[in-house]
Amino acid sequence: MTATVDLTNPIFTDLEAARSHFEAIRWPKGAYCPFCGGFDRIAVLGGKSMGPGWYHCKDCRKKFTAAVGTIYERSHIPLTKWLLATHLMCASKKGISAHQLHRMLGLPYKTAWFMAHRIREGMRVLNPAGPLGGEGKTVEADETYVGGKEKNKHRRKRTKGNIGGQGKEIVFSLVERGGKVRSQHIPEVTAKTLKPILVEQLHKATALMTDGEGQYRLVGPMFASHEVVNHSIGEYVRGEAHTNTIEGYFSILKRGIAGTYHHVSQQHLKRYLAEFDFRYNERQALGVADASRATRAVAGVVGKRVTYSRH
Repeated sequence: MTATVDLTNPIFTDLEAARSHFEAIRWPKGAYCPFCGGFDRIAVLGGKSMGPGWYHCKDCRKKFTAAVGTIYERSHIPLTKWLLATHLMCASKKGISAHQLHRMLGLPYKTAWFMAHRIREGMRVLNPAGPLGGEGKTVEADETYVGGKEKNKHRRKRTKGNIGGQGKEIVFSLVERGGKVRSQHIPEVTAKTLKPILVEQLHKATALMTDGEGQYRLVGPMFASHEVVNHSIGEYVRGEAHTNTIEGYFSILKRGIAGTYHHVSQQHLKRYLAEFDFRYNERQALGVADASRATRAVAGVVGKRVTYSRH
């Protein structure tokens, strides 16, 4: 299985090919109305004034394209550039900056920045399908801190935060060994904060692996087993007890934020986490190549229209 895609593919250069490609992803069983859901009374609209890709629903009598109700709706950016940008973001392990998209796509920087955030929103899973883990499965839980060093910030922008994080933002993640990851931005690392996340996101039959911090000791008994590695005394592996999988994920996340994006605001951190989670969950080790990953990202844009005012 190849992990590459031909960048000369017509979907990146020809608007008609791009439109057909997107319609096939959104409507694999044929066009349906995004307003009323009807599918058996859909007519194709023609004429030079309308342009290709327009449909009419005879039930609700509304006109629409495949872009209605997606991040592409009312966008003046050609669909070819949307598809190319999506592929570049999906194929770049540590992400691709808005400046790089601006240079490669020939778009203004602000347009590329907003475009990238909309693509990240398409990657975000709104309703995860069931909990992670289960009988015979192991999940690692840990937190990390992301953001610039406090000493490098202007004194008016320094935050007190907690001692360990030095005012950085806190990311909490759950990684199923050989499976998927779920990350979220949390305000503090306490049992009160983590307990509802673990209860909602983990199956009770899961074998939980954590470090020796106190907040995990309080919630560990809720699961089938709870193994702890004590990093404070230099213990990192004890048989099957370790958090190396999640540490590997954090290394990719932090290298991407520090090396590619340089700065991630508190407001948008959830979208960057969605991007890194998506690439990890749709990785080649799970049988997903770059082209398939991009297709799945495009499929996720439905129902997630983002306007500039919401940023």
